[in-house]
Amino acid sequence: MDEIDERHPVIAPRRVRFDWSATPLHWIPGEPVATHFINVLHLLLPAGERWFVHVYKQALPLVENDEQLRREVKGFMGQEAVHAYSHQGVLDRQMLAQGLDPRPLTNKIEWVFQNLLGDRPPLPLVPKRQWLNFRIGIIAAIEHYTAVLGQWILDARELDEAGADPTMMDLLRWHGAEEVEHRSVAFDVYQHVSGAYWRRFLAFFTGVLAMPLMVYFGSAYLCLKDPTLKGVRPRIRDYRRAVRRGIFPSNRFMIGAARAYLRRDHHPSQECSTQKALDYLATSPAAMAARPQADETAS
Repeated sequence: MDEIDERHPVIAPRRVRFDWSATPLHWIPGEPVATHFINVLHLLLPAGERWFVHVYKQALPLVENDEQLRREVKGFMGQEAVHAYSHQGVLDRQMLAQGLDPRPLTNKIEWVFQNLLGDRPPLPLVPKRQWLNFRIGIIAAIEHYTAVLGQWILDARELDEAGADPTMMDLLRWHGAEEVEHRSVAFDVYQHVSGAYWRRFLAFFTGVLAMPLMVYFGSAYLCLKDPTLKGVRPRIRDYRRAVRRGIFPSNRFMIGAARAYLRRDHHPSQECSTQKALDYLATSPAAMAARPQADETAS
C-alpha cells in the first residue's frame, strides 16, 4: 500500500446523493435537544461554505509560484460547494418538510456572511488586501475546527450506539472525512498570503469564540420552532448529558483544539488521520449511491 501524504493528499469534489425521506426530525432517538445542538451545523454551513468559496476566488490569484497549492485550493472550493448544497438539502428536505422552518434564522446568517464578513472592510481605514488576509485567517481557524470535529464524528461510535439515523450520520461523516482530507489547505493559503502570527491569533478568536453562542442560540431557535416540542429550550444539563453520553464534543475537547491551533509551530497535517478519512469515503453510502450516475455521465 502506498504511504498516505498527510499534508498533500489529492483533493477533488465527490458526487453524493442523500435521501431524507426516512430521517426523523429528532434523528438521535430520545435526544431532541442534542439533535438540535448538532443541527446548528446545517444552519451555518450552507452560507458559510458559500462564503469560503467566494473569499477563495479572491485569494486564488494571490497564490503565486505554487502550482500544487493552487490545485489544492481549486479542489477545496469544489468540495466546499458540494458541502453547502448537501447541508442545504437537510434544511429543505428534512427540516422544512417536517414543519420546522429554518429560513428566518438562515436568512440572518446569510446576511452576516454577505455584509459583516463581506468584501467591504468594516472600517474605512482598513485596506481591502488586509481585510482579505484577515478573512482568509478566519477561514483557516474555522477549518481547523471542522477538521478536528470531522475526526471526532468519524470516531463517535456512541452516536451509532444511541441509534442515530444512518443517513444523517453518513452526511456528517462524509463531510467530516473531506474536512480531514483537505485540512491543510486553508492554513497553507493563509501562510502563503500572510503568515503573520498575530493576525492568525486575532482571526482565530474572531472566527471561533462565537461558536458556543451560535450553538446555544441556534439550538434555542430550533427548539422553539420545532412543532413537536413545547416549552423546551437547551439547558446546561442537556449539554452535559450529551457530553456524558459521548454524542456531543466536550468543552475540554474544543479547548484542546484551540491550544493546538495557537501553537506557533502548528500545522494541520500533524493532527487527524487522512487514512481513516479515505477509508470512510471509500464506503460512504451517499458516495456509493452517486457512483453509477457519475460513471454513466463519464461514459
